[in-house]
Amino acid sequence: MGRYIGPVCRLCRREGVKLFLKGTRCDSPKCAVTRRESPPGMHQVRRRKFSEFGKQLREKQKLRRFYGVLERQFRRYFALAERGRGNTGENLLVALERRLDNVLYRGRMAVSRAQGRQLIVHGHVYINGSKVDLPSHPVRAGDVIAPGPRETSLNLVKEYLEVSKYREVPSWLKVEESPPSIKVVSLPSRAEVGIPIQEQLVVEFCSK
Repeated sequence: MGRYIGPVCRLCRREGVKLFLKGTRCDSPKCAVTRRESPPGMHQVRRRKFSEFGKQLREKQKLRRFYGVLERQFRRYFALAERGRGNTGENLLVALERRLDNVLYRGRMAVSRAQGRQLIVHGHVYINGSKVDLPSHPVRAGDVIAPGPRETSLNLVKEYLEVSKYREVPSWLKVEESPPSIKVVSLPSRAEVGIPIQEQLVVEFCSK
């Protein structure tokens, strides 16, 4: 199955939390989760109580949808996290947080992770002076991310920085607005990931 291209607000309603898939709309009164507490579907029903397996599945799906990765990609990230040193859950979150499309979103150069992916694939993003067209590219400490030399790239990034100026930038990133750039000061820690995920449930699900 390919990437999900349907209405993304139903994904937020399914998980019962804001996944911030539509940028500024997610912070407005139009947000589907704000207006409706029920899961998506024609017939409005209350959320049923999940079994332990159901809780684990929902946490895994929630994490996947936050970062917009496919199931096969997610399994690869988990395998790498499992082989790494330290806590598997924390390794997984840090690996996902280091994705270039996520860094653009967190550094306010895109209003959503999906928009960050689009900027990268269309060749608008450079790292340390070299063009990168892979949204999953993992950033490293010391990397400098900037728009390409084309005027179109610069104007797009400036527009997104202005639209997203209300969002807080995490401490592991340093954002400059003139000229626009994001510097990766350090790799993120678990505390700096800042999304409502119980990673232990994800690990338990993926370890089965």
